[in-house]
This record gives sequence, C-alpha cells and structure tokens, in this order.
Amino acid sequence: MTAQAGGAFPFPFIPPLPYTSARETRRALRARRRGLAPEQRLAAERSIRRALDGLRIWRRGHRIAVFLGMPDEVDLRPCFAAAWRRGVRLYVPRILDLRRAEMTFVPLDRNARLARNRYGIDEPVVAIARRVAALNLDTVLVPLVGFDANGHRLGMGAGFYDRALRRRLDRANAFRRPLLVGVAYAAQQVDRIPRESWDVPLDLVVTERGVLDLRALST
Repeated sequence: MTAQAGGAFPFPFIPPLPYTSARETRRALRARRRGLAPEQRLAAERSIRRALDGLRIWRRGHRIAVFLGMPDEVDLRPCFAAAWRRGVRLYVPRILDLRRAEMTFVPLDRNARLARNRYGIDEPVVAIARRVAALNLDTVLVPLVGFDANGHRLGMGAGFYDRALRRRLDRANAFRRPLLVGVAYAAQQVDRIPRESWDVPLDLVVTERGVLDLRALST
C-alpha cells in the first residue's frame, strides 16, 4: 500500500503522546517500540521487507545505505543476502567523530568483520579510505525513533544523519540524491514532530502498514 502525504494516512491512528519535550517523546516512543510482542515484531518486519522490495531499490549496481540497528529497531539483515545476489552495493554508517556528530558510510561486504561502537551498534572494520559520501549513494534507509505524516523524523538526538545529509537542504541543488527512506514500525507514528532548521525531511516512510510517499511536500 502506498499513500501520498496529505491524503488518507494508511497507518492506524495512535493517540498523541502527552509529552512536550523531544527527550520525553523519544523515551516514550522507544518504550513503545520495545513493548512490541515478538510475534508482532516478526510479522511487521516481514511486511516491511516486502514493502521495501516493492520500491524496487535493490537494483544491480545501486549503492544502498542500510543500518545495523539496535535490538529494538527494525532488523534489515534478512534483506542483505538477496541484495548482494542482485549486485547491490551495501553501505552502513560509521561514526567519525562523536563530539562533532560526524559520520560517513562504509561498505558492508559479505563476511565483514564487525565491531561495536559506543552506542552498541555494529560497524564494519574496514579502511576509512573506502568511505562514500552520502550524495554518492542512491538510497539511504534511515532508522527512526518517531515520524509524522509530513516526513519529519525523530532520531536518537545526536544529529548524525542530519549532519551527514545536510546538503539535501540546499534548494539550489536540483540533484535530490540520495532517496531517503525512513524505516519504522507503525507504532512509532506521532501526530506531529516539530521541525528544526537543520532537520532533513524524509522522502518515504515504510512500515508494516505500507509506504507513505512524501516527495510532493519537498517540491
């Protein structure tokens, strides 16, 4: 199911969270995500993977940034083997500087050796010289803590993705690559997320309920 923003939103209505600060909202949404039953989570992830297949992003030669998420985030790893077989080149985030919230994207190869970063997230142990700038990727799959119907996202709060993708905010740049696809459970939807000037909006949101196309909002 694909829906355009501004029309009937395909995801089930979830009452607004009674919190005023981003920190409180983030804490509540993470608890909501952790509270999903195992069977509900597995069924949702199967639907999410089918929806991603329907977007036809897994194409030979394409550079796709995925994520090796935290335990309660959507697990994309079952997508990887099929992507490699199709000739997709996968990349994942790698933190460069914690204090400056700087990260880049490095290749995720088959049988890559991984190491946990400070946040407990796996990163490939590869030479940093193999990194790729975000604008040289075709698609970036972005983990979400929360999202709204306008494509505004709530992340972990450090700002790594916004900093890495900030050139997408340049209205003089007609080249809108990469495609930014938020990946989340439907339970992570909220009524409204206030947008800051540095926030990079999403093009699409994928949950187990379908795909929300937000590209008309950024034109």
